Amino acid sequence: MERWSGKVAVVTGASSGIGAAITKNLLKYGVHVVGLARRINRIEEFSVELQDSPGKLYPVKCDVSLEQDILEAFSWINKTLGTLHILINNAGVFNETQLHDFITEEWLNMMNVNVLGLTICTREALKMMKEHGVNDGHIININSFLGHTMSNNPVMNMYATTKHAVTASTEGLRRELVQQNSQIRISSVSPGIVKTEMFTSGGTRTLGPEIYNVMTCLEAKDVSDAVLYILGTPPHVQVHELTILPIGQPS
Repeated sequence: MERWSGKVAVVTGASSGIGAAITKNLLKYGVHVVGLARRINRIEEFSVELQDSPGKLYPVKCDVSLEQDILEAFSWINKTLGTLHILINNAGVFNETQLHDFITEEWLNMMNVNVLGLTICTREALKMMKEHGVNDGHIININSFLGHTMSNNPVMNMYATTKHAVTASTEGLRRELVQQNSQIRISSVSPGIVKTEMFTSGGTRTLGPEIYNVMTCLEAKDVSDAVLYILGTPPHVQVHELTILPIGQPS
């Protein structure tokens, strides 16, 4: 991680859960972090406890479901910090939605955040890296085990559809970068059930936080540690996919 000290990372969905854990870890290693989130006040709150960290935290209000918000955030990064070296696409939403009977608004929201927001952030990050000669950057997509399989619970089907799209876009971009002889790396981290706000954030109707009491779950720190592992690998190493599951969860 030493080579990232003093570099700039952008973390989407940085206000809670996995995004907050990643942000805090990166700051401890001297990485300057731009934390993007709708609830910017929550980033500002924990920035106080991290004010003595080697890295500096820049909270930026951004709704990744809105392209204009993303463009304005990356424009601010370019003007204020010059460039970025790491992008962590963490922002994601979940709604209980089946394929045969879904609310269009909920489906669009998941697509806009989980897929389009991720790819637009990636596009803008790559533009900035190339513009400023950053050829050793790293993009990490926080995916899901449901990006590689399907759940037996049909209310997860639409969510899984968006995560399969993340898997496809990650592989597609990796191949594009190879064709361009770019040294910028892209990785996917696919966790199993993580104890976060997913089942308490209003997008659920039959699933609730009690799910955390009936099975072993990953903690946000477990996913953050996986991100640090990937970033800590030598520049010639490409960790394309890292799947982590809690003990006992079927793949």
